[in-house]
Amino acid sequence: MNAARPSMLVVDGEVLSLDSLSRTLADEFDVHTAPNVAEAERCLESDYIQAVIADQRLPEMRGVDFLARVRERWPDVVRMILLEQPTGAGLIDGVTRAGVYQFITKPWCPDQLLLTVRNACRLHRLQRENDLLALEMRVTAPTLEQRMDRQRAYLKRNFRLDSITRGPDSPLNRVCEQVAQVAPYDVPVLLTGESGTGKELFARALHYNSPRADRPFVAENCAALADDILESELFGHAKGAFTGAVTARIGLFEQADGGTIFLDEIGEVSPAFQVKLLRVLQEGEVRPVGSNRRRRVDVRVVAATNRDLARERRAGRFREDLYYRLAGLCLHLPPLRDRRVDIPLIARSLLEELTRTLGKACGGITDEAMVCLQTYDWPGNVRELRNEIQRMLIMAPGERLGCELLDPRVWQGAAPVAADAERPDPAAVPGGLKEQVEALEERLVLEALNRHGWNKSQAAEALGLSRVGLRNKLERYGLAPKTDA
Repeated sequence: MNAARPSMLVVDGEVLSLDSLSRTLADEFDVHTAPNVAEAERCLESDYIQAVIADQRLPEMRGVDFLARVRERWPDVVRMILLEQPTGAGLIDGVTRAGVYQFITKPWCPDQLLLTVRNACRLHRLQRENDLLALEMRVTAPTLEQRMDRQRAYLKRNFRLDSITRGPDSPLNRVCEQVAQVAPYDVPVLLTGESGTGKELFARALHYNSPRADRPFVAENCAALADDILESELFGHAKGAFTGAVTARIGLFEQADGGTIFLDEIGEVSPAFQVKLLRVLQEGEVRPVGSNRRRRVDVRVVAATNRDLARERRAGRFREDLYYRLAGLCLHLPPLRDRRVDIPLIARSLLEELTRTLGKACGGITDEAMVCLQTYDWPGNVRELRNEIQRMLIMAPGERLGCELLDPRVWQGAAPVAADAERPDPAAVPGGLKEQVEALEERLVLEALNRHGWNKSQAAEALGLSRVGLRNKLERYGLAPKTDA
């Protein structure tokens, strides 16, 4: 196994589910599997495990009970639970007792699963670093302060608006200008846009370009938790507030005091919880679950959703007063298909990041493959683009990433170099037979290239041409990239 990769354990009594989870995670993680509690504990004793996912329905016990045992014996391991619905009698007690980091609901989405596990392993790393820093603090407080200052400076540099990858004529430029205007003012911001368009990136940009940049930034995905658990996460709870609340918990609003809280997927919260959130935003106070004492908090709220909240408000599914509390200013992030000019820059940036992460050298992306990437619609936006480049890099036998490595959905859904609308019907071409024959030939060549993902050897064979003959036709009709050899 690759020691540089995060190591995790999946515990599930269903063989098919265990295999599916393992295959999904295997590209990024060293995955250990166990069909029962006994094997899971043997694995935890013998291997270095950073995170564990346990199904709620294990053969011997509930998943939360197993995770509670893990917490007692291996407290550093980040714990996640896999279940049908994050509700049910006694679940919150078990979750609190087990210190569960995140729910993963069935049926799970591969991208969301990978993101959750990545964050869990990142949390484990940060916890270890925090422990080391705590030890150093005893003897090197000045050095630690300097290090924290450097970390803050790094974050500020990393989330500068000019560091966001985009082209000179990108539609994202307008969004960045708006962020630069809004960031210094202490008003709530609502970010809208499809999943994968970078809403959390821009939430962090708002924070680190604001006067609150030296204070905490905390984030919560509101769609992932049931109301009672979300209330405890955001507002905290008092000791003894419910069974299993053996210690008091400080909520994220208090943790973000003086800084920014990012509420992702805000459009998914229930009407009942909307009332509780509205009260906090109106009064600037939180009351932890089970406590009568209110606590003042000073936070800037940045919310995000992929829903049309204005339409939800008009339909009565989202409170109008809460909407206006959150939408002090609205910023819409365009999908990747509306800013195709950015795709080459983003693709190269992602490739550089992945070559470092995976430790695999690469000479770049071919012009033909880049054209396909640039013309595909990317319904999953940047997240989908990253997954595609990662797959290409892993599967690449040579130094360059070509069209033959693309998933068929990408090159079949793309229209490289020219769309049909730009290539007229041969019958509509003015002129005589010669001009119409050339137009037909051009169209057939383009269709063959698209059909074979711009693999020139395969397209030439399908057309009954030599590779040199195909290249001549590409140059004749202006279909070949200028840098084509």
